[in-house]
Amino acid sequence: MRSKQIVTLGLVTVLMAAVSCSEGPRRNPGSVYMPDMAYSRAYETYAQRDTNKFTTNVSDADIKIYYDATPVAGTVKRGEITHFPITKDSVGSTTNYEASKAVTNPLPEMNEKEVLEAGRLYQVNCGICHGSKMDGNGPLYNGGNGPFPIAPRNLLIDPVLSMPAGQMMYSVTYGKNMMGSYASQLSTKQRWMIIQYIQKAQGKNQPVATAAVADTTKKQ
Repeated sequence: MRSKQIVTLGLVTVLMAAVSCSEGPRRNPGSVYMPDMAYSRAYETYAQRDTNKFTTNVSDADIKIYYDATPVAGTVKRGEITHFPITKDSVGSTTNYEASKAVTNPLPEMNEKEVLEAGRLYQVNCGICHGSKMDGNGPLYNGGNGPFPIAPRNLLIDPVLSMPAGQMMYSVTYGKNMMGSYASQLSTKQRWMIIQYIQKAQGKNQPVATAAVADTTKKQ
């Protein structure tokens, strides 16, 4: 009886080895128990939700953004600086945009390492439009030969040159004109770092304290 078990075990082992060493691509990936727990679903910034495949006549207006990595309102990530104290204006209003002028950059002057990081963040997130030299001639415009027919803002001349740090922060946080919001791509500190980096290039000194501003969290 023992010999038969040994023979059977040997045959099974040989068969498994032959299958595992077979040539050619593996067509069947096998099965995973509870795959939704084994593999996390990827959520991309600005990704659209899946529409119900059983629903017909779904318009574009029904497809909503369901994830943008923006922190929950009123919360501050551990190790992060206080969130930007100005809320987004309601449609047709510029009250909060004007109020943002009173907000100064809360970061102290950056050291050499932080300046390098701020420059990297600028190139990754801003340079494609505003250009590596901040002249508005990034790859998307490319002297009129890029996909953008109109040059983005030149950050070294007015109106951006005379724009206060708080108003720049408002624009980067909520978007302005053709520029979208970067609140989901950059933390509050990273946005302030980029603004300090830009204003240094503009030849401006940086304030180190946040001025008191009116509460803009109330509905207008």
